[in-house]
Amino acid sequence: MTPREAVAAIERGMSAYRARLASPTRTPRMAVVLGRLLGVAFLVCFGTGLYSHFLQDPLPWMVFPTRPTQLYQWTQGLHITAGILCFPLLLGKLHVVYPQLFQTPAVRSLPHLLERASIALLVASSLVQIVIGFINTVQWYQLFPFPFRQTHYALSFVVIGSLAVHIGVKLPVILRHWRSRPREETTASGATGRLHRWMDGSPTATRRAFLGTVAAGSAAVVLTTGGQSFAPLQPLNLFAPRDPRIGPQGLPINRTAEDAGVVQLARSAGWTLSIVDGDRRTVLDADALRDLEQVTVDLPIACVEGWSRMATWSGVRVRDLLDLVGAAPDVAVRAVSLETKGAYGVSEIGPEFVRDPLTLVALRLNGEVLDIDHGYPARIISPARPGVLQTKWLSRLEVIA
Repeated sequence: MTPREAVAAIERGMSAYRARLASPTRTPRMAVVLGRLLGVAFLVCFGTGLYSHFLQDPLPWMVFPTRPTQLYQWTQGLHITAGILCFPLLLGKLHVVYPQLFQTPAVRSLPHLLERASIALLVASSLVQIVIGFINTVQWYQLFPFPFRQTHYALSFVVIGSLAVHIGVKLPVILRHWRSRPREETTASGATGRLHRWMDGSPTATRRAFLGTVAAGSAAVVLTTGGQSFAPLQPLNLFAPRDPRIGPQGLPINRTAEDAGVVQLARSAGWTLSIVDGDRRTVLDADALRDLEQVTVDLPIACVEGWSRMATWSGVRVRDLLDLVGAAPDVAVRAVSLETKGAYGVSEIGPEFVRDPLTLVALRLNGEVLDIDHGYPARIISPARPGVLQTKWLSRLEVIA
């Protein structure tokens, strides 16, 4: 057999296999229906992910809202829930377009090559993105041979960029099938025929069953995992990685004092908190902190992994502590932990959070002295910020701007 004959035989085999994959669920209309749902989920993840990223690594000109106090709880909960929702939607979409892998010839023109390359990049990057995102929610960090947050952030632009290219290439098809199903539609095999004559004569029921399965799967993953982010869903929280009601003082933790290597320092009778602004410095021990005006606030801990929990915190306003060293209004502050080996031993608090009356150096949680795993003897708590920035085992506040 000559090379040309071999190629022809392969193409005939691919065409025959593609024809066998024909189904009323594998049509351009179905691809558009699922594609627009998946596109919305991707955009929600992208927008909320950018917000979370810049809260942790803000650009110099960025200012963030401190109200509503549960803003980050909502945005990150939506981010994780939409990411989990992408699994059934993406699998459904791949089921619909699977026969397109066996097009013959494989590449017909430069636009066709661009279309296929954009699809390959979109599918590959999307699968990697949602899988590593899910792995992060269950804290299997040891599986990452790369820095997760930076990789997840960079890959989000690959996903959205390839999605934009894919939409641009397929726009005529999308517009043609956006609102209603044409009378005739191209099947997975490439043939065109009237849908009401399809195979067993019941394409509508088959399509509805398929969409019903995708809808049921989507509802199931949201309802059984969303309870870690949204309190009304907690009774159904069967498969979420975290139950936000379980942990010391009724609040989960991601990192214990033992893991952070701070147990001895945190429990030391000589612990002090330093407030520093240039040459001006005040050093307060635990008794001195307790003698200052104590404020009680209700604020959530909202983790980047999606879980969140409202709690009652008591302590001293950060702005009152800065007044002790005569700090100027609208300064930023660096919060330094006793922890030295973790990625979040230091966090920066922007001026909008520093001067907010709800931003505290917290000493008590839910009416009790802070548990050591929640940051005893003192930690930061502030509204609308990620939990990783609410520095635990606090040792120092430094004015930086």
